[in-house]
Amino acid sequence: MAAPQMELTQREIQVLQFLVEGMNSREIAKEMFISVNTVQYHRKQLLRKTESHNVAELIGKAYRLNLIPRNN
Repeated sequence: MAAPQMELTQREIQVLQFLVEGMNSREIAKEMFISVNTVQYHRKQLLRKTESHNVAELIGKAYRLNLIPRNN
């Protein structure tokens, strides 16, 4: 399987990092000072760009594709 072609925005990367930390849309919205709808839009874009079906798959791909650093 080829790696999906994507360019993530800074906002999408921020949302992705919060998702990895286990935050939900409401918590992310509060942290980023944006609406829950905006968080959900970024999440949907992340899923589309990474060709993921859910957040668990998104996080796995994010690590495999080095979209986010691994914290030890």
